[in-house]
Amino acid sequence: MNLPSISVIIPTYGREEPLRDSIEDALKQDYPNYEIIVVDQTPQHKPEIESYLKELADSDKIKWFRISWASLPGARNYAVRRSVGEIILFLDDDVKLESGFLKAHAKNYLEKPEVGAVAGRVFDRMKMEDAAQGRTQGDKNYNNDKTIEYLPAQAMDPGIAWYYIDLVHTVKPQEVLTARGCNMSFRRELFEKYGLHFDERFRGSAVREESDFCLRIRQTGYKIWYDPEAHLVHIGEETGGCHDIGIRSFKYQITFYHNHFFMGLKNLTPIQCCRFFTKLFDCHVLGHPPCYKSSSSIKILTRFIFYVIAFVIALGRLMQSIWNNGQIFSQQDELFLKSIANKS
Repeated sequence: MNLPSISVIIPTYGREEPLRDSIEDALKQDYPNYEIIVVDQTPQHKPEIESYLKELADSDKIKWFRISWASLPGARNYAVRRSVGEIILFLDDDVKLESGFLKAHAKNYLEKPEVGAVAGRVFDRMKMEDAAQGRTQGDKNYNNDKTIEYLPAQAMDPGIAWYYIDLVHTVKPQEVLTARGCNMSFRRELFEKYGLHFDERFRGSAVREESDFCLRIRQTGYKIWYDPEAHLVHIGEETGGCHDIGIRSFKYQITFYHNHFFMGLKNLTPIQCCRFFTKLFDCHVLGHPPCYKSSSSIKILTRFIFYVIAFVIALGRLMQSIWNNGQIFSQQDELFLKSIANKS
C-alpha cells in the first residue's frame, strides 16, 4: 500500500506535560512517512519541557517553531506553509493516541478519492463519563450506554447541525458536515489548489474556526468523512491549550458568541442564520438543553448582553471584509518568507 506522507501539526499555547505526552504518542506512530510540526505560542516553558523540545528539534524528530503571538487559526496556517505532507493532520496539545492512528486517517484518502477531509472520533473526557472499574474512554472494553450508529438528518443541516453532530458517541463511518479541531485531516490540495485557509478572525478559543473551514471545503465538491477508527482521547485540560485569553474573562465570552455569529454570517443563508442564531440564544443565553446553563436572571441578562455585543462586532467585521480579510498573522508571515527568499 502506497501510503501518503502526512504532516502532523500540533499548535500549542501554555501547555507543559500534556504537550510532551502528546508528542510522545505522535512519535510512536506505526507509519512510514510523516513529520511532526509544533507551532509553539507559549512565552516560556518549564526548563525540563524547554529542554525536551529543544532536544527533539536538534535531533530532527520534530520541527519546532516559536512564535510571539497567540492565534489557533494563525498557527494552523503558519504550519501549513512549512509542511510537506500530502495530508495535513491537526492535533491538540492534550491528546492520547494509539500507534495505528495515522494509518486510520490515511486509508480513507486511498479508498475514497471523493474525500477531502477526515474527521476522527474523539473520546472526550469532558463529555463522556468515566468507565466502570477505572477503565479509560480509550479502552476497547469501555462501556457507554449512549451510542449512535448514524447521525440524524439534522446533522447535515447547517442551520441546526451544530446541536446534532456528535463525534464522541457515533460508531459508524459516514459523511459529516464538520470535524473537531483536535482530530482532523485534509488533502493538501485544499490549501494549494483551492487556496483555503483558516480564518484568523476567529479568536479566544477559536471555537467554530474548524466549522467555518469545513463549510468552505464542501464548496469545492470534496466530502468530509467521519471514521471512528481514527480515534483519540482528548484530555480537555482546563488551562493552557490554544486559548489566547482566559476562559472566564469578558473578552472570552464575547469572542465565543462572536465566533458563532461570524461563522453563520459568512457561510449560511439568511434563513439558516435565523435558525442558527435562535438556537444559539435558546441554548447559550437561556441555558436550555443541551447547554444546561444557570437559569439565574442575572446570568441570563449578562449572557444576553454578550450575545448582542458579539452580534454587532461580527456584523461589523463581516462588512470590513470588503477591504480587509483579517489575515494579519498570515500576511506578516508571508512578507517574512518573501524577504528570506529574496535574500537567498
